Amino acid sequence: MPTDSAAASAHRTIPVLRMRPGDHAYADYDDDEGRWEILVAFIHEGLARGEKVTVMADPAVPPADVHERVHGHHGGAEPALRRGQLSYTSMRELIAPDARFTAARQLGRLQEETATARQQGYTGFRTVIDMAWVADLGMDIEGVMHRETHAHALFAGRDYAEICTYDRRRFHPEVLDAMREGHPVALLDRLGALHVERAEGWLGLVGDADVTTRAQLLAALPAALDGAAGGDGRLTVDLTGLSFLGSDCAVSLLDAARALPPGGPRVEIRCLRFHARVLGMLGARSVPQLTVTTVEDA
Repeated sequence: MPTDSAAASAHRTIPVLRMRPGDHAYADYDDDEGRWEILVAFIHEGLARGEKVTVMADPAVPPADVHERVHGHHGGAEPALRRGQLSYTSMRELIAPDARFTAARQLGRLQEETATARQQGYTGFRTVIDMAWVADLGMDIEGVMHRETHAHALFAGRDYAEICTYDRRRFHPEVLDAMREGHPVALLDRLGALHVERAEGWLGLVGDADVTTRAQLLAALPAALDGAAGGDGRLTVDLTGLSFLGSDCAVSLLDAARALPPGGPRVEIRCLRFHARVLGMLGARSVPQLTVTTVEDA
């Protein structure tokens, strides 16, 4: 297990499709594609998991326009809206009848909504909140930052998940940096992206490892193996943050381990069960200096 800050950061970074109840995530965007891509994926994953989903989009965007975006990507949004599993609201509506935001009021309302969702038979409750509401309500950013870093009790029961999305064009870089660090989880800003992090004896992959991102993997592997050879002779390749492992990237991992000289570094691949099956079908068991360790998904 890595111990330095880079590795710790990698373990906090996940793709949106790996969001689970109890996660409180930071996300940002700087264009419309980024704005909607993460939001829509988060919504439909929640609906598929039997959770109740509330969307607090940019207050400047009418709910009908938000729904058009959501429904356009997946036909399941319309029946979910009709049966009450999916709803669109705003921070103003959430904290009503109070006109002024307070962290206590917001947290209390979200706890109420989480309890109601569970009573209604949903497996959990999730929200996506576009932080454009801060300017809409005239809030001071310090108060918002305090809420973002002191909301642990809301997530402790692991019935609730939340993404706070920040438009990088509206917030100062220092605020964005503080918010990213203040959230327990940070999301990759695009579907299909791959995030690679290295620490001593450790290589972590987060996102999608496929033909479009294979070059990143190939660029990182030699240095990681060289580092292991010069260290304690072991390299852990952590795939538990992957949403997808393509056969081309899986073959690249196995080929790199297969090419190690006798007595060279030993490689452990830590991965989820379905990734282990892919590696097994491609011959992982026949690689002498390779161990595949299966980790249960959360």
